[in-house]
Parts: sequence; structure tokens; C-alpha cells
Amino acid sequence: MATKAPWSGQWVADRLGVALHGDGQDGPGGLHELLGLALRRNPKRAHLLVSHVLGKHVPQRPDVVYDAGHALGLRVRELLGPDADRAVVLGYAETATGLGHTVADGVGAVPYLHSTRREVPGVAPGGGFQEEHSHATGHLLLPEDPALLTGTGPLVLVDDEFSTGTTVLNTLRDLHARAPRERYTVVALTDMRSAADRARLDAFAAELGARVDVVALATGTVSLPDGVLAAGQALVAAQEAAAAPAGPAAGPDGAAPAVRVDLGWPEGLPDGGRHGFRPEHRQRLEAALPAMAARLAAAVPAGARRVLVLGNEELMYAPLRLAQALQAALDARAAADLSPAGAGEAVDGAGRRPEVRFSTTTRSPVLAVDEPGYAIRSAILFAAHDEPADGGSADRYAYNVAGAGFDAVVCVVDSAGDTPALHAAGGLLAALAAHTPAVLLAAVPSYRPRTKGLPPSMSEPLRGPDFSSYEAEEVGWLLKDLSEVELEAPTEEREEAIQHGGAHYAESLPVEYQPSAAYQELFHSALRASAERVARAVGTVTELVLADRGPDAVLVSLARAGTPVGVLMRRWARHAHGLDLPHYAVSIVRGRGIDRNALRWLAAHHDPTAVMFVDGWTGKGAITRELAEAVADFPGFDPEIAVLADPGGCVSTYGTRDDFLIPSACLNSTVSGLISRTVLREGLIGPDDFHGAKFYRDLKSADLSGVFLDTVTDAFAQANRGVREDVKALQAQDRSPTWEGWAAVERISEEYGIGDVNLVKPGVGETTRVLLRRVPWKILAQRGAGADLDHVRLLAEQRGVPVEEVDGLPYSCVGLIHPRYTRGATGAAGTAVTAP
Repeated sequence: MATKAPWSGQWVADRLGVALHGDGQDGPGGLHELLGLALRRNPKRAHLLVSHVLGKHVPQRPDVVYDAGHALGLRVRELLGPDADRAVVLGYAETATGLGHTVADGVGAVPYLHSTRREVPGVAPGGGFQEEHSHATGHLLLPEDPALLTGTGPLVLVDDEFSTGTTVLNTLRDLHARAPRERYTVVALTDMRSAADRARLDAFAAELGARVDVVALATGTVSLPDGVLAAGQALVAAQEAAAAPAGPAAGPDGAAPAVRVDLGWPEGLPDGGRHGFRPEHRQRLEAALPAMAARLAAAVPAGARRVLVLGNEELMYAPLRLAQALQAALDARAAADLSPAGAGEAVDGAGRRPEVRFSTTTRSPVLAVDEPGYAIRSAILFAAHDEPADGGSADRYAYNVAGAGFDAVVCVVDSAGDTPALHAAGGLLAALAAHTPAVLLAAVPSYRPRTKGLPPSMSEPLRGPDFSSYEAEEVGWLLKDLSEVELEAPTEEREEAIQHGGAHYAESLPVEYQPSAAYQELFHSALRASAERVARAVGTVTELVLADRGPDAVLVSLARAGTPVGVLMRRWARHAHGLDLPHYAVSIVRGRGIDRNALRWLAAHHDPTAVMFVDGWTGKGAITRELAEAVADFPGFDPEIAVLADPGGCVSTYGTRDDFLIPSACLNSTVSGLISRTVLREGLIGPDDFHGAKFYRDLKSADLSGVFLDTVTDAFAQANRGVREDVKALQAQDRSPTWEGWAAVERISEEYGIGDVNLVKPGVGETTRVLLRRVPWKILAQRGAGADLDHVRLLAEQRGVPVEEVDGLPYSCVGLIHPRYTRGATGAAGTAVTAP
């Protein structure tokens, strides 16, 4: 006769005298079936009620976890009657985020929101409250739609268990003060309040003048002997050595051997209820789950019998639903293998089908004791892979995973947590790899709410093919379309107006240079020769950006020279890491700053701390300084610029500090998506407009934008090895800006009697711009510079500009603009010339 397993709270009960009382505690559905006991590492409370149906500390069948919350939701719907359709459900972080969501599913087509401990820059809290007994007490409410918290319908509050009801009181106090309601319903798996606590809630409801109902799967009380807190702390101290959490095991080179699975998560679908989850979101999720589960099932090893889907702290609902769908997909695979045509590999000798379990990681420190009568048998300790906003511990835990015999673990995180720390030797993936043969990683995109209130002119970025020749997903242009406006002026006319104070260079556009056949051939030759070098610089700078900003990095290129580079960096992130980084192009104007409306748009749609500005190269660093001043009024934005080449020593994020030819510098719009320089002119750009630009559709036959991108992209594979070497070397050295280029520019300005550093344009890229757009005076070339300057020499010859070879330049070349230009002047320095 089989011996009945001991209750999973008996070990604590025997040693501390803690006991549960109520609701058929030893029968089906009773307290002992729902709850076990463990000891907290927490000075505020000795014991922890460990739920067997929550899916947090104890791996459980996903249908059991889902059905427990869904059943509570059905009871709430019955209680509320017709008012149920007007309800909003609010769950508590981190433990009840998934439970609250399943309750909302049971209530019906109602919106769901959960509190969070993660601050989201740019999103104003709609409320907050404290949870006194917790190790991490602060809760934030960050709804995308504030109306979720200001409506008049019933509010349903969901927590995993009620011990004293204090957290509920704190929540009601905060929310009722902001937007009073007539009815509240509080829901939990277990209600363990004392009679005094129940009376306290009744009195508080009367004080509010509102109805407050309580719904729970089971009710009872916890009896705690005197001195239990001190006794519990002593018992924890005595057990610490024997119950040390299992540490991580490093894979090759310290990296965890995880297999990444692309879920195909629907674009724009929230990953949970942190900012609100509406009925239409649920419909989209239901429709997408079978396909996502099929991708997971295809990655699960064929012989796996026990599979754990492991969620991550507040991310509980999405992994739970994936676990349910994965069970169905594995069942279907096993059934197919059992068919007459199948081989039966998915079923073992006892005829068991694969089984899926679900649980999540947590920040709660709990003692692990490997005893049958204790609820937490094992603990995996790993380093946090997010940014703890509450100042809490950087340690995280996964309980009852080690030693549980899982053949595979599917780790589900949101993209904000898919950081280098997750993949490091002390991270979660390495820790899991020590306890299961197969680790899979599925990252769900972190949802970023859209901030309302932006004017219609700032609704969405412009995209190809309607604006630019780039593919729509390659870049979004935060610009105003001025394609139908006549903005071009002759080069000499613009130069005279700019130098004599009659106009700013951004108020008009130069006539687009149309290259000769010889010059076009020179471009193609330069591209063939430098593609791998450019690819290596692209890979290097992208890896540095990902190391700094993480997988949620947002690339914001400075139009237009930065845009091809931003597109290439986005392609590298996809090539090397399977990431689809958002990429936008914005305008920055020397002397007038960056487009402030573009920054407002970015802050409303993305985390400003994730933004990395991108440019092609640095010259003397004027734009670097301009950007630093421009973003000072926008919290969260870092003015650092990532560039391919930093010969002037102006930034710390670069692919190289060599001054080499980046072929996109050879041309204007025909290598930049057929987009003009940006324009900022009163009368064209209003207070609610982005800066403007033109799309030169008529130059489509001459467009080489795709040729440039594809040629460099094709060289990614060859550049891989060099990128690894460059990144390792750069990360080991001091990359602080030296501003060597600025000092050289000041010296040249003085030596040549120019008197204005803005007329000295250092580097291959800037020199090319001088020859294409301005009135050049002369070109200084580093003595012995080779093929990188062939196009410079050709342009200088076409424009009758002398090239002077000099020693001691920190750049390959420097372009000097005519310092006192007036049309019709004579002499080598002042002869009016026509752009080639």
C-alpha cells in the first residue's frame, strides 16, 4: 500500500509550531492541498505560504494554474452580475500578475492591469502603494490609458493570498482618493486573515462608502506562536550551509548553452498587463498561440519527457499561455508519432506522453530544504538581468527546478531582460544549464506604451517607399516631407549668403551633384575595395552599442550621413543576434540643435535610456558638442554618438579611429535613400513639425543606396572574426574622447589665416562634403595618403581646387572652405566655380 506523501508544510509546522486552520484543510481543495510552508530570508516575516497552484515557486501543470484563476474569475462574474462587463481587473506584482490575468479571463471581456516594480521612463504613474511585509515594497501603476483607473465600474483586486489585508487597504486608499468607485471586489487563492483583519476591512469599506466583497478559493487562518519571527530567523541561520542555493555552471567561454527560439510574437501586442491588456489583445494572443507553440515544440528535443516553461518575475501570463499551448503541441506531436506511420519516439516504454510544467523566477529570498515535508526543495541562485528600480537585491531565484528531472527548460523573458547578464556565466541560462540537458530561450518584446497628446503632424515617422528608397522596416524618418517645395540654390549663392550672415545653411539646399561616369566608377571601385573594412567597423560599433544599451537598443541616426550607417547597424544586429532594432532618422542642425519634436516623439514611444545616436564619422566634433547641449533638457537621453570612424577622438563608441573612406560619403542623396539634407526654415517648419527634407524621386535611376547597403551586408560573414578581435581590444582599452581633432582644426585655422573653425572640415567624409556642397578653397592631404583619397583628388580636379600634401595631420585630409567668399572674386582662393 502506497504511503501518503507528507504535507509540504509539515517540516516548518514541526519546528516552529506554525499551523493552518480552515476549509477542509486535509481534503481535496483544502488548505493543505493548496498551500505548503517555507521559511523566508526576510526580517519582516518568518514564514512563506507556498501555493501549489500559482505557478511561482512550485512547477505545476499549466492547465491547473490557469483553471485556478479562471474559476475565481467566473465566481466574480456571477457576483457582479450585469456590472461585470464594466469591471477592470488589477493584479499585484510580482506574484499575482499571472493570476490576476487569468481572473480577468474568467470575468470576461474586461481590461486587465497589474502593478509593477519596474519604472518605465516617460510613463507617468497613475497610482502607487506599499506592501509592508515584502522585501521589495513599492508598487507602481503605469496604465497606457489612464481611464483604466478613473472609471466608475467595479474594480477587481487580485493577489495570491490575503494574510492581513494591509496591501489591499493601501491600494484602495490610494485609488479611491484619486477616483472613487461604488464597488470593489478583492480576490485571492487563499484568504488567511484573522477576524480582526476582516473587521478592519469592513470598517474601511464603510469609511469609503463603498461595497467591498472578498472572493477566495479557500479560507482559513494561520496560527503563529509567540517569538516565531526570531525562531524562524534562527532556524534559517542554522540551515544556511546545508541549504545553499545551487550556483550556475558556465558554458564555453562563460556563455550559457541556450538555444534561442523566435516566437513570432505579434507586433504591438503587450507582453502582459503592466500597461494594460484589453479584450482585443486577448483575441490576438489566442490566435497567435498555436503558431508560437509550434515553434517552441520544434525546438524541444524529441526525447524530452518533462519540459518546464519558466517565466520571469512579473512576466507570468504570457509564459503560462505558451506552456498551455506547448503542451497541446507536444501532445499532437506524440499522437502523430504513435500513428501507424510514426516511430513512437515521443512516448516512453510506460506509454507516457511528454508533460509540461510551469513556474517563474522570483526576487523573493526563501530557504531551500530538501525534505519531503517542505515546500521549497531546491533553489537556483542567479544574478539579476534587469535593472532593479526599487533598490532591491541583485539576486534572483528559481525554486524547485534543480533536481526536478526536467529534460528541457524553456526560459521566457521579455526583451528588456534579454541582456548580457542573462547570458553571462553567473546568469540564469548558465544556472539552468547545470540542471537540465537543454535550455531554450524565448524573448517576448517588451511593450512600450504610446503616449497620447502628440499633434497629428507628429503621428508617425515617414517610411519608404513613399518617402525614401529604403525598405519601410529599415528606417523611420522623423521628418516633414518637403518634396514639393523649391529649396535648391546655386552653391556659390548659398556660400555667400551663409558667410555674410544672410542665411543659415539649413534654410536651403544645394543643387544635387550628379556624378560623372568616371566618378561613379570610382565609387564602385572604392566600395568593392572597402566593403569588408566597413562591415568590420559596422559590426564592431554595433556590438559596443548592444553591450551598452542591451537588446532593446533604439538606433537614432543623424540624417542624413548617419542613416546608411544606422541601417547597416540594424542589419548587423539581425545578422549576429536575430534582433530587429528600431531605427529612426532625425535632424540635427549646427547652431540650432537637434529636432526637439523628434526627441519628444522618441520619448513617447521608447525608453530614452535605450536610444543610441548614430552618425557616419566624426570631424572636429562640432555635432558631438551640439548634441550634448541639445539633449540636456530631455531626461534619459545620452548624447553619446556611435560612429564608424572617429579620427577626431570625439566619442567613445566607434568602429575605428582610422580616417578611412566610407563610400557613402562619396555621394549625396543617391546613397542615402534619395533623401536631401534636412531643412529648418521659418514658414516651412511650424512649432509642431519635425524638421523637413525632400525625397528626390526623380533620381531613382541613379540610386545606389541599395547597392551600398547590400555590398557591405554581403561582407558581414567575412568580417565576423575581425569584429570579435576589435571588440575585445576596444573593451580592454580607454576609449575616452581625446578631442585631438579639435586641437588640429584650431591650429589649421590659425596657420592658414581662416579665423573660423567652421570653415575647416577635417576627415575624408567632411572633405568630400566640402567638394560636393560648398565653395572649397584648398584641400590638405596627409603626405602619402593612398586610394582612400582618389575620389577627393578627382573632385578637386573637376572644381579647380589645389590639393596640398602636408605632414602631421591626424586625418587623411582636410577640406578648407573659402574663408572670405564673394561671387566674382579673383585669384586662386576666390574664383567662382560651378559644382561638378
